[in-house]
Amino acid sequence: MRAGIVRVSGVRTGRIEETPEGFRFSYEPEYLAREDAAAVSLTLPLQSEPFEAALLFAFFEGLLSEGSLRAMQSRKYKIDEEDTFGFLLQTASADVIGNVTVEPVEEKA
Repeated sequence: MRAGIVRVSGVRTGRIEETPEGFRFSYEPEYLAREDAAAVSLTLPLQSEPFEAALLFAFFEGLLSEGSLRAMQSRKYKIDEEDTFGFLLQTASADVIGNVTVEPVEEKA
């Protein structure tokens, strides 16, 4: 399954992954233990239990390009325009609006 490391201002905050049912976002226990821990978004408040959803969480989808820029990225990175999670893993590690980034987790062979 594909997964990504979520960072806020460069600090490892959590993990987002595809599941057979949809998607899961979990905060890292080490991050939750920090005094300065803050939620990634209002819709994903700090908690130790993972968030589960059938569709990609709206907050993460909001990090992605739309329209002609998305079409250009689709061609450049060879990603199906309907593969929203693929776009998140490929394009949300840099040049995103705000302080949240997502880096793909390298799959072990």
